[in-house]
Amino acid sequence: MQVPVYSLAGDMVEHIDISDEVFGVPFNQAVVHQAIVRQRANARQGTASTKTRSEVSGSTRKLFRQKGTGLARGGSRRSPLRRGGGITFGPKPRSYRQAMPKKMRQLALRCVLSAKAGDGELLVLEQLKLDQPKTKEMAQILAALGVDSSALVATSEVEDNVVKSARKLPGIKTTPASLLNVVDILSYKMLVMTVAAVRKAEQLWGRSSPKGRSNAPLPSVTPAVNN
Repeated sequence: MQVPVYSLAGDMVEHIDISDEVFGVPFNQAVVHQAIVRQRANARQGTASTKTRSEVSGSTRKLFRQKGTGLARGGSRRSPLRRGGGITFGPKPRSYRQAMPKKMRQLALRCVLSAKAGDGELLVLEQLKLDQPKTKEMAQILAALGVDSSALVATSEVEDNVVKSARKLPGIKTTPASLLNVVDILSYKMLVMTVAAVRKAEQLWGRSSPKGRSNAPLPSVTPAVNN
């Protein structure tokens, strides 16, 4: 697959080939959905806590006799039916962490990257380096690229000046390519990547042969003949 490469002024300078193994994968809705649910679940702290009727303060004495009052039978003031009483089936501290196989996580990431490329929502920059933090300069670069909505800007490594220049812009987030994730990519309309970031993504999530194995053919062995 070929995509255009733009300069910081918004001019197209060349076309580059990007890997179909990362940017040309058919969309797998089930895997992407599972990856989103897992990521959001793992982000939860799980510290919510309530008290049951055995944990709230107060007497356990029955407030009034069972019969003869004309009222509904009632227990102590700790009852969940009363104000200040315990909570029935309330949340307790727990872990919401979910596991997902590594290959499925990588497939989900390739799916959303491919969706961005296929929908024309992937912009590739020749490079993105700023001499000093300038929010106005970063806004001009995005305007020249035609980014008029939210955007996720990915660089190959952490660029401090780029991060500082974009952090005050509404709807703009910066990230190194190694920290790209499914939720962030789908949360922003445009995905802006440098050429180096694209190559980094291909290196991290492209399919390759297992370590320690070679694809070279084995040498042929001629059996010995006993005379």
